This record gives sequence, structure tokens and C-alpha cells, in this order.
Amino acid sequence: MSVKVLSLIPPMTQLNTPYPSTAYLTGFLRSRGVDAVQEDLALALVLSFFTSDGLAEIHTQALSISEEDRSASVNFFLDYFPRYQASIPHVIAFLQGRDTTLSHRINTREFLPEGPRFASLDAFDDEEGADPLAWAFGALGSHDRARHLATLYLNDLSDVLRDAVDDRFEFVRYAESLASSQPTFTPLADALKADPTLMDVHLQELARQAVERHQPSLILLSVPFPGAMYAALRIAQVIKSDHPHIQIALGGGYVNTELRELSDARIFDYVDFITLDSGERPLLALLEHLAGKRSTERLVRTFVCNSSQQVKFINWQEPDIPFDEVGTATWDGLPLNSYLSLLDMLNPMHRLWSDGRWNKLTVAHGCYWKKCSFCDVSLDYISRYETASAAVLVDRIQAIIKETGQTGFHFVDEAAPPKILKALAQELIRRKVVISWWGNIRFEKTFTPELAELLAKSGCIAMSGGLEVASDRLLDLMQKGVSVKQVAQVTKGFSDAGILVHAYLMYGFPTQTVQETVDALEYVRQLFENGCIQSGFFHRFICTVHSPVGMNPEEYGVQLIPLPETTFAKNDVAFIDSTGVDHDVLGNGLKKAIYNYMHGVGFEVNVQSWFEGLGMKIPKSTVPKRFIEKVLYP
Repeated sequence: MSVKVLSLIPPMTQLNTPYPSTAYLTGFLRSRGVDAVQEDLALALVLSFFTSDGLAEIHTQALSISEEDRSASVNFFLDYFPRYQASIPHVIAFLQGRDTTLSHRINTREFLPEGPRFASLDAFDDEEGADPLAWAFGALGSHDRARHLATLYLNDLSDVLRDAVDDRFEFVRYAESLASSQPTFTPLADALKADPTLMDVHLQELARQAVERHQPSLILLSVPFPGAMYAALRIAQVIKSDHPHIQIALGGGYVNTELRELSDARIFDYVDFITLDSGERPLLALLEHLAGKRSTERLVRTFVCNSSQQVKFINWQEPDIPFDEVGTATWDGLPLNSYLSLLDMLNPMHRLWSDGRWNKLTVAHGCYWKKCSFCDVSLDYISRYETASAAVLVDRIQAIIKETGQTGFHFVDEAAPPKILKALAQELIRRKVVISWWGNIRFEKTFTPELAELLAKSGCIAMSGGLEVASDRLLDLMQKGVSVKQVAQVTKGFSDAGILVHAYLMYGFPTQTVQETVDALEYVRQLFENGCIQSGFFHRFICTVHSPVGMNPEEYGVQLIPLPETTFAKNDVAFIDSTGVDHDVLGNGLKKAIYNYMHGVGFEVNVQSWFEGLGMKIPKSTVPKRFIEKVLYP
């Protein structure tokens, strides 16, 4: 039996570049002689609405909403519908890089209808008649200015899709609450039984077309996030209805993290197999099974449902495919010229996540540190650390450049190891391979200014890394292996080498006090002010069942709130912190401060003032005003 495999990216992931899971698996399967193809239904779904006809469908839907129930976004869309319908094909072509001269029309501020999302520009309009974007783009920069305006225009339309078509829709997630840490399958089951929305109808038709094009015998649905699960099952639902003989397997980051204790058989009304962790070995076993060469009992890390409606986890012990043997990712079959290069955030570092088409690649599997107490260190994607040689990595890079014609790379490691990055940089320079790349690291002392210079010479343009809670006590409790001083020195070395730096920040870690939150923000303010970091984002700490905090809460001074009986998704777990601090309230001030710092303003403001009006006493920072400066220039 010859098996043809179709890998699908369900909505929603990214619009500027394909999520890499299908590219990895398709490349691997082809390296093993398997007939494998792929499609991105996340991008296809959005593009199906962003046409003149698609907006007409949205318009009809919006008109069916009573006037008192219409949001401001919907009302604006209805009022300016002719302008939206006339402009949409041109804006999409512009954001796809196919009509660059349109920037001049967009920048007149007369071509696009400017809905509620454009109100954000008022924050930068200091005087009447002034250009609110002049500080960001200056007299030139017309293309980027236009892309930012076009992105606001699409964000307005995204709000209309949410308010008029499907209230679960967002650009980077879809019906996330139906899947994330849901103890039973019931919310998803009920949603899938409901009449399909216009969004669902579009997605179902796209799935039908993909099956018709490729005629697969096995479909792989990659679900990296909770916000892709509902759409994945809608895809599976229509395929099972039309083609019950086609086998469907489910996998991906969300599945690997949240469905490890699955026992609810209802999900198998939609899919036939659910695999955990790295997909290469389970897929080879599954293909042999479908070809009649392997029994069900010899599947690898795979959930199945038997005739008695019992969910069984089969894990025949076989070694995983070594990282240096997984082959080269391929983007063949993905519409690389159709992705939308968006400019959501004006900050030059922060924009990289939505701006440009990056070839996503992994330098190593897993994390070489695997100690951080907030991380899922017990799971395979962290715990199993494997590397490939610099020669193999550059071979892959050159193959991808040859296939895609594009030299931008985003290394998506949990934490790229400095030793491997150094060897990779030397190999790129030796072979004279020209790329632009960025990645994620730990801000450890091995990243010296000399290494930063070498990485920059090899094409490194940016680095992100975890500063987390900028408190030495809490960094020790996290087992992060870095200190505030060390982060300052390492990030300054990157910045001095011309490499942009983004800091992942965290608040609400167990036993964190209000004083520590205020002090952490002061450290962050000084890091921005001294040019150590250019971008940052505060994440709310979430305790997960697979992290050291979740597995040993007493060591971190917290008490877990027992989870309900779980037959489906299990990940986040609530806890009681003896400090009693309302971290959610503090989060608003942290995010407001970081937004201002990323735009180069607010450094003169005392950090406690960002928390004004919260109804709680906020202490002054105890951090010396020149602490970071003295660390950098002792």
C-alpha cells in the first residue's frame, strides 16, 4: 500500500511566515522516500476573507446584526464598506510585496478607511497638524510607514470578523478558550456540533479543496497552540464526512503538552491517531502500520481508540531519529509569495515576529540548561537535548536558501547553545554564506562581547532571551542560572555589536512581592535607558503541571488548587501564594511601562507612577538609580 501524506497548518498561527512543523515533517518524510505534501490553511482562511467578495460576505453578515448590538468596528465597516471593498485587493498585494508603489497612496492617509484601530496613532500626535509617525519613520521610511497603516487597517477588519462573523476569531488564535486546559472534551464537542459559522464554512471549503488537489491517504494536523485546535477538528470533521477512508493523525505542541493524559474517546470521532512529542519516529511507525507491516501494538507514542471506545496509549520502545538525521525542512507547496508582512509594533526588534518571511530552523533539539523551574523541563521538547554539527546546519541552510530564494532565518530553539552558535557562525563565515538570522538564548556569561561580534559578522541581527523576573532572589529560585548584572553585561555586548535584544519578562512568580515587582521594573527601565535591550514583554507567570513548580509546589511556597477530574486537556494549574499579592492588577502597569520604554519614552518617570490608580499602596523602588550604569562602567 502506497501512502500519500498531506500535512496541514490549521488556523491560527502566523500570517507573515509559515509555522514550521509541516515543513520539518514534510522534509523528513521525503528524505525517507514518502510521498508528502503540505498546505497552510491558516493563511488561506484569512486570505479567503480579504478579497472584494469576502468582504461582501462579511458585509451581509454585519447587516444581519441589530443596530443596538453592533460594535464600533462593525458600524465603521458598514459606513465605509465601499472604500474597504475597493481597497482590500490592493492592500493585500502591497503587504505581500507585489505592489510596493502603493505605499505613496497609503501614506496620504486618504486612501484607507481609518477605523477604531487608528486611534492608537493619537498617542504620538503631540501638536495639531503634526505627523504622528514622524518620530518612528522620519522623512523617509515611507514603505514601513505604509505597512504600519495597512496593518492597522487589517486589524480593524479582524475586529469586524470577530464581532460580526465569529466571536472566537483572532489573527493568532481561534477559539483558544475551547481547548486550553479544558478538563473535558465537551466544550469542543458542543462547538463542533453547532451550526458552522461563516468562518467555519470557508475553512471547510478550503479543506475540501486541499483533499481534492492531493488525494491523500493520511492527513497530519499540526496543532502548535490551543488556538489551533478547534479549527483542526473542523477540518477533520469535514474530511471524515466526505472521505471516511482517509486516516487523520493529530500532533503538535498543544497535543504534546496538554493531552498527555487523554482518556476522552469523543475526539476519535474526528481523528484516528494522536501522537506525542517529536513526530518522526511515531510517523514512521504509523506509516508501517497503515501499510500492513506493523500491528497497532507496535505504534510509538500514539493514542488510539479501540472498538470498545477505550482510549489506549501505545508506546512501543524505539529510539527517536537523531537530530542530525531528521533531514532538511522544505517549504515546497507553501505559498511563500502570499504571506503578509505586517508591522504591528513600531519597535524595530518587536516587529520581527510579524514582519518578513523567515525560514524557521532549529539549531538543536531541546534545551541544554533544562533547569528553569517555570518551564516544562520534564517533557521531551525540553528534556531531550541533541545537536547537529555546524556543517550539517549550514548544509540545511544552503538547501533552504536554494529552495526558497530567501536568506532570512529565525532559529526557534528553546535556548540556542553558545558553543553551537559559535561553530555555526564560523562555518557561515568560512563558506561565505550570507544570511540574516535571529534566535533565542539564555543570557549567560559565555556570550562575551567577542562572541557577540562574531555572531554579528555571521549575520545575527537580533537575540531574544529570558530576564524573567528581574530579581536576583527570584532568578535563583527559578534556577535561571543568571543574575541581573550578568544580563546587563551580556545584553550590552550584543547591543554594542549592533544586535537588537528582546527580553522576555515575567511577573507573578511564587512569593514575588510588590516591592520586587517595582524593583524589577526599575531594573528593566535602566536596561532600556542604557541601551542594553531594545524590546521586552511582560508575561504573567502560569504554573503548569509539567514544571518543577507544578510538580513540587511546596519548594516554591505555594499550594496548588486541585484540578477537576481530567479526561482531556491538562496543563495550567491555579495556586495559592502566601504573599496574597494581586499580580493581575500590577500587570497593567508593567505593560504600560514597557510599551513606553519600547518607544523610547517614559524613562524620566518614577516606576511606581505606572501603577497609580490601582487602589493599592505602591512602594518606591529600592534599586539605586545608576545601578546598571555602574555595572557596565565600574
